[in-house]
Amino acid sequence: MADSLSSTDARRAIEPVSMTLYDTDFQAFADRLGRSFKRYGFAVIADHGLDEAVIGAALDDAKAFFALPEDVKRRYHQPGTGGARGLTPFGVEAAKGAATVDLKEFWHVGRELPEGHPYRKYMRDNLWPTEVEGFREHLYGMFTAMDELGRKILRAIARHLELGDDFFEDKVQLGNSILRMLHYPPVPAGASGVRAGAHEDINVITLLLGAEEAGLQLKDADGEWLDIAPPPGALVVNIGDMLQRLTNHVLPSTSHRVINPAPERASFARYSTPFFLHFNPDFVIETLPAMVSDENPDRYVGKAIMAEDFLTERLKEIRLI
Repeated sequence: MADSLSSTDARRAIEPVSMTLYDTDFQAFADRLGRSFKRYGFAVIADHGLDEAVIGAALDDAKAFFALPEDVKRRYHQPGTGGARGLTPFGVEAAKGAATVDLKEFWHVGRELPEGHPYRKYMRDNLWPTEVEGFREHLYGMFTAMDELGRKILRAIARHLELGDDFFEDKVQLGNSILRMLHYPPVPAGASGVRAGAHEDINVITLLLGAEEAGLQLKDADGEWLDIAPPPGALVVNIGDMLQRLTNHVLPSTSHRVINPAPERASFARYSTPFFLHFNPDFVIETLPAMVSDENPDRYVGKAIMAEDFLTERLKEIRLI
């Protein structure tokens, strides 16, 4: 069995859906997106509408930060906090059950809340490095743009599932969401581990920019690893475990990984920017009755769980707590 399919095959398998359909034929957009999620747990969105200047400024600032000396970067690491904000250094995170750590480092930006807000007990304050001018403005601008786009995509998912277009709005509008600026350094020959071991995401949906560089793969329903090779500038979106659980696996959370590059690309760093969209911390994840049938009985009878508790459990499993 081949380890992966060619990039051409992958593009045929996961056909991009244009975001322009969102305004011209919302039902068609929702149905095409929903079919892709049900089949793969992933979808590719072209013409996503995010401002390229916003994306470029945030990515440039992240690259500038990761290029700083290690001792400077480490000032922004907060051990014991689950990597919620600031830097998670190279070689800390691991996939659930993995024997080796991932070959990556990353920076987290989260939602900013006013003083006294009840959700502040769940969400830490952001850290902002002083060494990179404009870092706060650019990265929080990126956070805001991805948050808004994610909520639009959830409207389409709600339409496809016949839940009512606004179903998710009051469940994610103050979600404990995270923008991750990811840096995979060059991979030395004989490196132990991979850039990101096989895993499923914890959250509701993930929006990913930067997947054009080869390496991202999903595990298809037949057990084959399928390369995800989106067109330049396209957005990759995948279902997380929280939404899988809420929908009783009607929408699957698919295992995926980032394999090490071919020898000719091993000396190049890889950057990507996933946005992990989360439920509000106190939202209770409980199987939706509409997702239960004789063919698909409830997998989580008596197992309702608050989103924040689910997140904490999973952060422990991946060694961030």
